[in-house]
Amino acid sequence: MARPGNKIIHAKMVLVGDMGTGKTSLVLRFVKGQFFQHQEPTVGAAFFTQILSLPEATLKFDIWDTAGQERYHSLAPMYYRGAAAAIVVYDITSMDTFLRAKKWVEELKRQGNPNLVMALVANKQDLEPNREVNFEEGEQFSEENGMFFTETSAKTALNINELFYEMAKRLAKAAPLQPTGIRLQSNTRSRRAFFCCSR
Repeated sequence: MARPGNKIIHAKMVLVGDMGTGKTSLVLRFVKGQFFQHQEPTVGAAFFTQILSLPEATLKFDIWDTAGQERYHSLAPMYYRGAAAAIVVYDITSMDTFLRAKKWVEELKRQGNPNLVMALVANKQDLEPNREVNFEEGEQFSEENGMFFTETSAKTALNINELFYEMAKRLAKAAPLQPTGIRLQSNTRSRRAFFCCSR
């Protein structure tokens, strides 16, 4: 629910990363508070909406959860084009997904919105004993690329809300204040009438 007098920001957000990193689980945990142990792979993309109210703004998120399979990679620009925010997800138990996440960041920087607010998310923190990617590696890469970084667990809900609230705060800070209402202008220039059939 929007707070009275708050600016309203409509923001397109995209989640990218390899298949099996938990992108859909992250979004489902945030939007619906749900987690499914065996989540079906996303085909193409899935769409969700969510509203977050902050003291400084109300954000209406259009969230595009993209498929991680390589065969759908060519569709990704359709979803991240025009996005205000991107969450790049990798699995802490797979170095391959971290290396792929780095490529996603490069692609988003090259082809995405130049003012894109980005986060790097190390998911599946609940699988700590199987960790292949150190916290410091993710944090360092994020700092080098001016991104927000956090570790999450869609299973336990660790840092899920914090992730989306931090993205909302960064978007609110980056968004210029839009005047509300209608702006009327008087046009005093003289106009000549043209008729299609007159001489």
